[in-house]
Amino acid sequence: MAGKLRSWELSDKFWDLVEPLIPERHRPRNRKYKRKAGGGRKAMEPRKVFEAIIYVLRTGIQWKALPKEKFGSASSVHAYFRKWEKAGVFERIWKTGLEEYDELEGVAWEWQSIDGTNLKAPLGKDAVGPNPTDRGKKWEQEARSRRRAWRPVVDRRHRGEQARLDASGRGSLPEGQRASRAS
Repeated sequence: MAGKLRSWELSDKFWDLVEPLIPERHRPRNRKYKRKAGGGRKAMEPRKVFEAIIYVLRTGIQWKALPKEKFGSASSVHAYFRKWEKAGVFERIWKTGLEEYDELEGVAWEWQSIDGTNLKAPLGKDAVGPNPTDRGKKWEQEARSRRRAWRPVVDRRHRGEQARLDASGRGSLPEGQRASRAS
């Protein structure tokens, strides 16, 4: 590969170190298959798969967002990633790199330190505003001032009766029913 490499591209030198750590595909002989050996889709090249995994890890994109024209099927790359992770490939790569660094620079194995913090950001709420899931909650809504209160013209009436309006313009029951209801 000529020129400067991008952060997810592999140099030939690095690939020569990684390639022996990647397990070879094998087909168990005692298992019965529907297809003959060599049938079906061809396996992806391990270097292309490893480059795709590095691309996802370096860029932070989702697996399904992998550029298909460059790396092939995203679901296949993810399946290889799961197989290799289960086989301990990435742990072996990490250990090999750590051993090489120890040979070159030296790691102070007798003294190690780790530091970290986990707390709420004190000014976070001012920067981002209210929680978007709390928008439109009932306790924050104001009463609509431009709408009139609902008051029916007729308080109540029986079917077939006509409504009568009193002096205030509100409906009322006929005289005979008003007296019978009050008692």
